[in-house]
Amino acid sequence: MQLQTLEARLPQEIDSAFAAMTRERAGALVILVDGVFTNQVNQIAKLAAHRHLPSIYGLREYADAGGLMVYSANVLDLERRAATYVDRIIKGTKAGDVPVEQPTNFDLVINLKTAKALGLTIPPSLLLRADQIIE
Repeated sequence: MQLQTLEARLPQEIDSAFAAMTRERAGALVILVDGVFTNQVNQIAKLAAHRHLPSIYGLREYADAGGLMVYSANVLDLERRAATYVDRIIKGTKAGDVPVEQPTNFDLVINLKTAKALGLTIPPSLLLRADQIIE
């Protein structure tokens, strides 16, 4: 397996990045969480489907838009932890004294409709681990 890194720093560069993936015969796609892409969820998921690229994303919205899989920190858990931080700061703890935490709860979402469209069979063992399956 060979990793190919493509950059799209602006939403207008997304189409050309997908064209480069096609030229380079990419076999799959990983989209990391990035503020540039947050408003382009539908565009990216559609381009991946159009080019028959199995894809995994870091935001739940991609699976809802037709992306194959999402593996990400549980947003509700992050919000609960943020509320704890806010509470501590309001009660007088200096923001710099609050420890930095890494997420500990993650969600796996699998879009079976997309898997079928790509001609993929998701192993039962992976389906059993999924937190949500979109059919």
